[in-house]
Amino acid sequence: MKPKIAVLAALLPTLALAQPPASEVAITAEPHHHLVLENAWVRAFQVEVAPHTATLMHRHDRDYFFVTLGAAEIENDVAGKPPVSLKLQDGETRFSTGGFAHIAKDLGDAPFRNVTIELLQPGPATAGGGDEKPREFPGGTLTPVFVKDGVRVSDVRLKAGGSVPKHHHDGPHLVVAVTDLSLRS
Repeated sequence: MKPKIAVLAALLPTLALAQPPASEVAITAEPHHHLVLENAWVRAFQVEVAPHTATLMHRHDRDYFFVTLGAAEIENDVAGKPPVSLKLQDGETRFSTGGFAHIAKDLGDAPFRNVTIELLQPGPATAGGGDEKPREFPGGTLTPVFVKDGVRVSDVRLKAGGSVPKHHHDGPHLVVAVTDLSLRS
């Protein structure tokens, strides 16, 4: 009996070392992603990663875009691919197709903050806004980022003191402001 116990005791440390890395979690279970809005079209998360820390390995099943809130330097570790370093500018908007898991590491001395917005309707998005072209208006510019089944993302840049011309939205809308903003309806 004693030799069997000794062999088992010798195997336990080896098995502990051979464990695979922690499995991925759903984006809703990742502690740096805080759900702030969900409807039939989108699910929005406020994300904050402290300096020199990282998210858990989490899965993005849906296409999404994110808006960076403050300049950041991060490392994006996608499962099965080499890490990629990114320098993101304040207000930078990026689109990504879903279907992958990753870890986001904050390499900087300030928190990495963004608003991540998942597109919940199936089907591909049209990057660049389809046929829409960037346009100028007296208070600034509007650049289409992409369009997908009732969801339209535009990058609106206002000049100092500028405002967006009066307009109407046919459905619900979400504004992500990267600077102080006064909204009037």
